[in-house]
Amino acid sequence: MRHIHLEDGLRLRFPARDEEFNLGVEIGMLAALMNAGVGEFTRWIATSNLDQVRALAEGTNYHLVVGPSDAAFSRATLRAGCARPKLRLVHAMAEAVGLSARRASLALAQ
Repeated sequence: MRHIHLEDGLRLRFPARDEEFNLGVEIGMLAALMNAGVGEFTRWIATSNLDQVRALAEGTNYHLVVGPSDAAFSRATLRAGCARPKLRLVHAMAEAVGLSARRASLALAQ
């Protein structure tokens, strides 16, 4: 019997169920989070479930990043939309290096 990671500090287990049931619960939980439009989340999942998670992510416009893994579990981070981070200018940093906000945005546009 294993624990299913829902979120930090919250895990579930189903003592009378087999591993196939556990894998289904993991996929259902991830699908519910994606359907709810959660922008980014990380969960520990069974490594054997990665292919199904990858297919689900592709079908729902999420990007999957697999973190530390072993034979049993992998850390899966899912992000909505494209894989590239969205960059933005932080005005305080621009001013700290001597650029006005207008000059900084013009420099980024070029």
